[in-house]
Amino acid sequence: MFAGKSEELIRLARRALYARKKVQVFKPVIDTRYDETMVVTHMGVKHEAVPVKSVADLESQILPSTEVVLIEEAQFFDNSLVDLAVDLADSGREVILAGLDQDFRREPFGPMGDLLAVADQVIKLRAICMNCGAPACHTYRVINGKPAHRDDPIILIGATEAYEARCRACFQLRGTKQRRNPERTWAKKK
Repeated sequence: MFAGKSEELIRLARRALYARKKVQVFKPVIDTRYDETMVVTHMGVKHEAVPVKSVADLESQILPSTEVVLIEEAQFFDNSLVDLAVDLADSGREVILAGLDQDFRREPFGPMGDLLAVADQVIKLRAICMNCGAPACHTYRVINGKPAHRDDPIILIGATEAYEARCRACFQLRGTKQRRNPERTWAKKK
């Protein structure tokens, strides 16, 4: 969250358009935070997108002439997105996906682990911890001012009212052991 994934997706879409390539941008229909038919950054930058219900719906809407396929919030799709991404890339299309690699529990989110494994290139963006200002790579969910519980539902669509970027030291999750100053036991082994 708040690392610039949507900004980067929009930048890459516009870059392909400048190169006069046929571009299609897709987003999951459940992502209605800012707009139903646009990818929108937290700063309000927008780009047109096709909202889709599923990977099959997405695949059915890809035009034969499309050269670049961009998919926002890829973590919300099922694992069939992996096969589609590989098939599109193997057919010569450029495939660009943006999404969270981890859920609020710091576990692989949806198909993202498998997508990372088959990607030709991975750009991992980091946010700034909203608690201490350090580089952040975790999504911290807040419910009624408290950290989420491990057993809470995985998907909760929201923005600044429900999520914060957090570094490892500031991340908390109810229902798990908290390690305030984790010692690197692997470094102590001899």
